[in-house]
Amino acid sequence: MSVEDREKSLEDKKETIRQGGGQARIEKQHKKNKKTARERIEYLLDDGTFNELNMFVENRSTSLGMDEKDVPGEGVVVGYGTIEGRLVYVYAQDFTVMGGSVGEAHANKISEVMDLAVKNGAPVIGLNDSGGARINEGIDSLNGYGEIFYRNTKASGVVPQITAILGPCAGGAVYSPAITDFIVMVDQTSKMFITGPSVVKSVTGEEVSAEELGGAATHNEISGVAHFMEANEEAALERIRKLLSYIPDNFEEKPEIIDNSDNPGRSTEELKEIVNENPKKAYNVKNVIEILVDQDSFMEIQPYFAKNAVIGFARLNGRSVGIVANQPQFLAGCLNIDASTKIARFIRFCDSFNIPIISLVDVPGYLPGVEQEYGGVIRHGAKVLYAYSEATVPKITLIMRKAYGGAYIAMGSRSVRADLVYAWPIAEIAVMGPEGAANVIYRKEIAAADDPDQLRQEKIDEYKDNFANPYIAAKRGMVNDVIKMEESRNKLINGLEMMINKKENAQAKKHGNIPL
Repeated sequence: MSVEDREKSLEDKKETIRQGGGQARIEKQHKKNKKTARERIEYLLDDGTFNELNMFVENRSTSLGMDEKDVPGEGVVVGYGTIEGRLVYVYAQDFTVMGGSVGEAHANKISEVMDLAVKNGAPVIGLNDSGGARINEGIDSLNGYGEIFYRNTKASGVVPQITAILGPCAGGAVYSPAITDFIVMVDQTSKMFITGPSVVKSVTGEEVSAEELGGAATHNEISGVAHFMEANEEAALERIRKLLSYIPDNFEEKPEIIDNSDNPGRSTEELKEIVNENPKKAYNVKNVIEILVDQDSFMEIQPYFAKNAVIGFARLNGRSVGIVANQPQFLAGCLNIDASTKIARFIRFCDSFNIPIISLVDVPGYLPGVEQEYGGVIRHGAKVLYAYSEATVPKITLIMRKAYGGAYIAMGSRSVRADLVYAWPIAEIAVMGPEGAANVIYRKEIAAADDPDQLRQEKIDEYKDNFANPYIAAKRGMVNDVIKMEESRNKLINGLEMMINKKENAQAKKHGNIPL
């Protein structure tokens, strides 16, 4: 056989594998508004940059009819390419081949590309669309899953890991995405659950649809498992491209500085129109963020979950930063179980990948109540303290209005090693709000007074003047500077530039024991 014939045979073999489960199954995939594995990769990566690996891998199973099945590419496409010129590794499960089910060889392909990502210090992106473990392969399938989970864990904090759920994801398949850094889901298409609706009904008697049990809305709004919900696959893949622009390739690098035309010294006078000095009056902290950061640079993460806290990436003078803010529009900006978990995990991601943390504080405390206490708000709330204390990246805190009690400490105070703490003149930093403090401290005097209401108000005003302001904290060095609202952006940028080469070595130990 000539070289030409051999090359023709090679191309025929590759084309057969590229067709996956065949034209009929590809058309069925398209009818569900879903792309094929290779179409997804082509859309995600820069044009013409995908290099496929291990295309010819086949399984070795002969049980339960596997020896009679044709499984092109083992139901998963793996390889590498670029996004905006940056190297990334990617795997995409092919639902047209045995429902994208994970067998031994399928898992090995994913594991190998993950190993390459860690060795070469580049992000790894998983495009999941799978019916779960390949039952025909039994324990080999389960072991394959375990190998993936292990690699997810070892790669955590080493290279960014991003998962898009683009179809079903059930049973053991959900654990790998849960270990990765970010999960993107598609509304009405993506599904994630440990056990499906039929199993739930047979065990508990509950009737629930797949969408209600594990759809994109469920995991973005209720469980907090996912970070983004997009309307279609194209938007989900675009989200991944944008997300990567804020993140470095690995833990040894810093995020790229983006050319910025927004004046770093720009006045933020308009903040006075947004934030009322009355601590009980709500406002949308996202409007504050948009004014402080570079124009159009804020990308919120988990916007539908724990809305009393806002997290996301933005840029200050072209530098990537992580934003953590209390949201007075929801639960008065209190910290609760969900908000604490949301904030803590985001801080730890930023710290893992050298992204400075900007904290915008307006918090009345931890949310009180039996439900919160029974749910473990002590344990979950402690995660925020742990995350801030552990983080060694530059940390700048701006106390905008109220900062009371333990929540003041938790939200990036000097006590948990913020590098710079600024406060506006309207800030109230105290153990509790003036009304509560006056009622506690002067309870007996107020009760015995001829005019209790008048005395109560006098004591409230006295507490405000003497304690509920930023100057006591500034005298103690717990606030570095009290600044005008209009100079907030300039102060944040100057502080960030000053600390951009900060180095702080972690204490020598194996690892801490965060209160999970």
